[in-house]
Amino acid sequence: VQLQASGGGLVQTGGSLRLSCKAPRMITSTFWATAFGWYRQAPGKQRDMVSEIRPDGSIYYADSVKGRFIISKDNAKKTVSLQMDSLKTEDTAIYYCHGRRGGIDYWGEGTQVTVSS
Repeated sequence: VQLQASGGGLVQTGGSLRLSCKAPRMITSTFWATAFGWYRQAPGKQRDMVSEIRPDGSIYYADSVKGRFIISKDNAKKTVSLQMDSLKTEDTAIYYCHGRRGGIDYWGEGTQVTVSS
């Protein structure tokens, strides 16, 4: 299953970006049952989870992004979005869309987010 991530770019501190992750080839029932999230990896650092939205509607945010990022899921469009506001230079990283269901992991290609001061 291919996850298609988009929406990265260059923005100044305090700015906003919206990342999108689409799963056009995933059947709808599978999409409903999959937990989707975003990870990020800065140069020289490990890949960490930023946010995740689960099939039961529960949501996880890393402490570093709470109050600034919002994750949402559109089951009809098979799309997961990450609205990122009040961006900081430390948010600079490659962001990866991720899905997990039944012990299977799905990864999208990364999208670069660069926040300049």
